[in-house]
Amino acid sequence: MRQAGWRSGRLLTTWLPVALVLGLLASGFAVYRWDLDERWFGASSSSTPPDPGTEPAAVPPPAGVTLPAPTAPAAVASPGADVGRPAPRKLARLLDPLLADPDLGANVVAAVADLSTGRLVYSKGAKARPASTTKLLTALAALHVLGPDHRFVTRVVLDGTGKQRRLVLVGGGDPYLAGKPAPPDEPVYPHRADLRTLARKTAEALTASGVSATRLAYDDSLFTGPDASPQWEPSYVPTGVVSRIRALWADEGRPESGSGRVSDPSLTAATYFARELRAAGVLVRGPLARRVAGDGAEPVAEVESAPLSEIVERMLTVSDNEAAEVLAHQVGLAAVGEGSFAGGVRGVRQALTELGVPVGPDDVWYDGSGLSRADVLTPGLLLGVLRAAAAADRPDLRAVLAGLPVAGFTGSLEYRFESTPPDARGHVRAKTGTLRGTRSLAGIATDLDGTTVAFVLMADRVRFARSTVAQEALDAAAAAIGGCHCSVGAGR
Repeated sequence: MRQAGWRSGRLLTTWLPVALVLGLLASGFAVYRWDLDERWFGASSSSTPPDPGTEPAAVPPPAGVTLPAPTAPAAVASPGADVGRPAPRKLARLLDPLLADPDLGANVVAAVADLSTGRLVYSKGAKARPASTTKLLTALAALHVLGPDHRFVTRVVLDGTGKQRRLVLVGGGDPYLAGKPAPPDEPVYPHRADLRTLARKTAEALTASGVSATRLAYDDSLFTGPDASPQWEPSYVPTGVVSRIRALWADEGRPESGSGRVSDPSLTAATYFARELRAAGVLVRGPLARRVAGDGAEPVAEVESAPLSEIVERMLTVSDNEAAEVLAHQVGLAAVGEGSFAGGVRGVRQALTELGVPVGPDDVWYDGSGLSRADVLTPGLLLGVLRAAAAADRPDLRAVLAGLPVAGFTGSLEYRFESTPPDARGHVRAKTGTLRGTRSLAGIATDLDGTTVAFVLMADRVRFARSTVAQEALDAAAAAIGGCHCSVGAGR
C-alpha cells in the first residue's frame, strides 16, 4: 500500500504542473487563433484605433523618440567542447569505493562507456558470469536478423490423402502463443495469439467445406536438438524453473493452473486445441499424433503473434527465460538454418559480428537466456550491444533499449532502488541478471548533467547469504552513475 500511495502521489506531483502548462498553452492557442481569425477574415475594423492594452506593438512611439531595431540577445555562455562527456576521474572516485564492497565477492567486473562515442571511461575486471544480461545479446540479434515487424505464425493445415488425411496443428515458434484470449478486463501486452481463436477459425473453414469430423496431429518440428540445454542445471526442467523449449506450446509450457511446467508442451498445446475444436462443433476422432506436415499441405487457418519488437520489449522487461530461448532458436533458424540451442548461439554470434559488436574469445555462452552457469561474457561485449541498440542509423534495434526496466518503476527493477538516492530513479534503465552466486546489471544511465552512458556491473562470486546486500550494492553503484554530476566541466 505504501508503494501505491507513493506512486500515486508522485504521479500527481509530476503531472499537475504538466497539466497546468498544457492548459496555459491551450488557452494561449485559443486566444491566438481567435485573434488570427479576426485579422484574417477582417472581423475587426481597421479604422478602430489600437488598444494599448491588447496591441502594444501597434502603438507608435512618442514624438521625437527613436526606438532601436530589435536584435537577437547574445548567448549567456558558450558550451565548451567537453560538456556532455563523462569524466573518468569523477566516475572512478564515485565507483571505486562502492565496488570494493566485500559483499560483492572476489570477482567484480564493471565498465562504463560514453554511449555516443563508445569511449571507455571506467573499467574494472575482465569477465564474469552474466546471468540474464545474456538476454540483451538475444534481443539485439533477433531484431537484426528477423526485423522488428516480424510476426510468428501458428497454422492449421490439411495434410495427406484418403484415410491418411489429417488436420495438423503446426507450431511456428511463437513464444507467447496462449491457450485462450485474455479477458477483456485484463488486457496483456503484447497481444497474444491463442489456440481458442485458431480453433474457431479452423471450425469455420471446415464447416464451410462441409467437413464436420477429422483426425488431428501436431507438428513441432521447426526446432531441433534437445529441448533443454545440456549446459543447464539438471534440476531446472524437473523443478519447473524453465519449460522444455518447443516450437509449439501454449502459455510458455505452463499448465492452466499457472503453477509449474507441463512435461510435454507440444502435446499439451495440441490437447488444448482439440478441446477447443470440439467446443466449436468439430468432431475430433482418434488419438493425437505427432506428424510433420508436408510442403503441399492445404492451408486452413492461422493466427499470428504481436510484432517482434513488442515481444523483445516484454522479454527484457520481465526477464522471460522461455521467450528468450525461443527467440534464440528463431535466430539460429534464420541465420544458420538450425533452430536449436547450438544453432541459436551460432546465429546470435554471427548477428553480433555483422553489427560490429566486439565478440572475443573470452565471450562464451550456451543459451539465449543466461540460465547456464557456464556462460561467461566480457563487459565490452555487453557495452557493444547497448551501443548498437542506440545507433542513430538503426532505429529497428531500439526495442532493446525500450525493453530495459526503469529503476524503481518497471519490470524486474520495479521494487528495487528504494534505498538509493531518489535522483537515480528514472535515470537508470538496466537489464538485471540473477543466478545463485551471481548478480549483474547492464544498461544505460543519464546523469544529472544530461550525459548518457552505457554501463555493465557484474559480480559472480557472491556468497549465498549475502545475495540481497550484493544486489543492493550493485544498485547503489548504478544509482551513483545516474545520480551524479559526472561530466567533464560540470564543476561539481
